[in-house]
Amino acid sequence: MTNVMHQPDGDNELREAIFAYASARLDYNPPPLDGTVPFEELARTAGQTITEDGLGGREALRVFADVLGPATISTDHPGYLSFIPAAPTEASSLFDLVVSASSIYGGSWLEGAGSVYAENQVLDLLAREVGFPQGAGGVFVQGGTLGNLSALVTAREVAKERHGDKNLTIICSSESHSSIKAVAKVIGVTTTAADSGESGAIGYDAALAAFEQAEAEGLEPFAVVGTAGTTNFGIVDDLKGLAKLAKEKNLWFHIDGAYGLAGILVEELKPLYAGIEQADSFIVDPHKWLFAPFDACALVYRNPALAKQVFSQHGEYLEPLNKDPSEWNPSDYAINLTRRARGLPLWFSLATHGVGTYRKAIRANVELAHDIAKEIEKRDYLKLVRQPQLSVVVFERKGWEMKDYESWGQSLLEQQKALVLPSSLRGKAHTRFAIVNPQTEKKLLLEILDSMDESANRE
Repeated sequence: MTNVMHQPDGDNELREAIFAYASARLDYNPPPLDGTVPFEELARTAGQTITEDGLGGREALRVFADVLGPATISTDHPGYLSFIPAAPTEASSLFDLVVSASSIYGGSWLEGAGSVYAENQVLDLLAREVGFPQGAGGVFVQGGTLGNLSALVTAREVAKERHGDKNLTIICSSESHSSIKAVAKVIGVTTTAADSGESGAIGYDAALAAFEQAEAEGLEPFAVVGTAGTTNFGIVDDLKGLAKLAKEKNLWFHIDGAYGLAGILVEELKPLYAGIEQADSFIVDPHKWLFAPFDACALVYRNPALAKQVFSQHGEYLEPLNKDPSEWNPSDYAINLTRRARGLPLWFSLATHGVGTYRKAIRANVELAHDIAKEIEKRDYLKLVRQPQLSVVVFERKGWEMKDYESWGQSLLEQQKALVLPSSLRGKAHTRFAIVNPQTEKKLLLEILDSMDESANRE
């Protein structure tokens, strides 16, 4: 039977056109920043792209290259300094194409042994850097939210064996990532926030106070979440103090290191993470600060057997996957069954460049953040909100309100110079540089700082 989806000659031409587009995109230095486009404009310029007869591959590619692609902001642009950027190596981006072209199923050892073996070497590396014992392991999931969800579901199930269906709550920082509250809502528990204070970090005393508050309210704390690099400020909690509380109160100790845990690869930064080796689980997103493409989150458990008891799926058609208990099935360790081998691009890049190259790149980002913090302190029209620990620098333009940051940031984007958006802390507006791209240079950051002064002069 003829495959109606396969047209040999046309497919070859389209393949070459797509390769050419991808190659040109990788050759950009820097890539275009581009920008958001209103729906009405896209409706006019792109129109209806899904039709009964199809546009044809070349025309569909043209629509993407000329209309849809430029209507997205490039997170790998060196001036993309908001949220947490992405800066995948060329090796990881190229291998992402290989993963897609290979149609690899990454859910089981039976079907994806080679890919699972490679992914697990990356997870082993992260576990060793953290100080986990041999036997630790986990899985790559879509992103930090799903990683936090899977870890805390495991924690809840462990707690239910001890406490039953009591009113369970998670102890976390007032500056924890928004996903912790979202996870709590999904799994039917609550959160109790520990006050992070002026430092932005919580430790034993703050977490203990939150624990006692929760008990006074009739709640049963079952987990404490430490943050290894908050999204807003890049601050690492006192993980040693949280580990002490977790041990005393028999709590599951989870580390949300989606952005900042990558810093543990730098020897000088390791003291910031003291105590992390006592955690029960941690996450880190390679698409944030480990130079991998979207979307990947490494989820690692101290004792992965606990997660396997929660997530392993059974059914007549699945039993061939479960025959050999020594085989590692990634689908057993998170809320997933069908999964892409999303850890392979990071594996390929690490195998290509070596871990030492990653250590140097992360160290350079941190050094740049500290350098630019000093430059901010030199300018009388700026105020450094907190000293950076990792590679996030938060500062204020004196006298500005949220609307001032917004109009200034829009001007930078229109100039195709940078994406720098406002944020806030306790109602006070500020802005920030999140530096995770090795191509981000001090010269660009200084130009951005200078533009804040120039904006004031124009007013």
